[in-house]
Amino acid sequence: MPTAEPAPLDLTSPPEVRNIGRSTHGVQRDEEEFQLPELWSLHLYEYDAVLEVDGVEHGITPGSVSLVPPACRIRYRYRGPSTHLYAHLRGDPIASPGTGAAGGRPGPGGRLEVVMRPGAELPAITDLMTSAIASAVTRPARTRADIWMALLRLDERPRSSDGRPARSHASAAMSYIESRLSEPPTVPEVAAHVGISANHLTRVFRGELSESVVAYIRRRRIDHARRLLTSSTMSIPAIAASVGFSDLQAFNKACRAVTGASPRALRRSARE
Repeated sequence: MPTAEPAPLDLTSPPEVRNIGRSTHGVQRDEEEFQLPELWSLHLYEYDAVLEVDGVEHGITPGSVSLVPPACRIRYRYRGPSTHLYAHLRGDPIASPGTGAAGGRPGPGGRLEVVMRPGAELPAITDLMTSAIASAVTRPARTRADIWMALLRLDERPRSSDGRPARSHASAAMSYIESRLSEPPTVPEVAAHVGISANHLTRVFRGELSESVVAYIRRRRIDHARRLLTSSTMSIPAIAASVGFSDLQAFNKACRAVTGASPRALRRSARE
């Protein structure tokens, strides 16, 4: 039977990050079931699947985030190879929903559901989780801070008048683009996914983000590449391929256009 909504995670201090990484499932079997007796489970998804938590089913899509409390029965039903970013956390629940630790005032953590759609916050949350994974071995304090900030941004994401997460056409398009940076979609593909015309999507991006859809996709690809250049030892060709550039000259040109520097210069400046 469905269970009551769990008490939200207390975000008045950063949770302890016990495990973190990027993982691919659904290769050998299309179902998995497990529990984490003492740890919260934070996932950022790049795929469509069904997540079942204590018997309650949740649909997950590219760009959605889940936060499952300790000791819940977790079951995934995959639809082929499925990759996500994850962090297993040790933290305390808020004693009673909507109250904080000081003076009974509302505290953070009240907007963290089991499954969330970050909307316009997705690029920032993706950046934070990617940075947290890259820093896990060499800078664990940075990892903890990045995960805390990602949770705070989820907790503070905009809401509509009925209390549900706000989701505009632009934020839906951003979520779709973010999940496909390695194989960047065309403007018509993004528009079809959102359910509007390409011309309407272009107007929406200009109005809400002050840039074109094409410019936004290029910027996000280079943002991701820059993180890899400055925080990993991956080769430049491998980084280019990871953000959808098969041609190094095109990658170099795009990198210069967005950042003002070549990939080699960005890597060199990070090490000085």
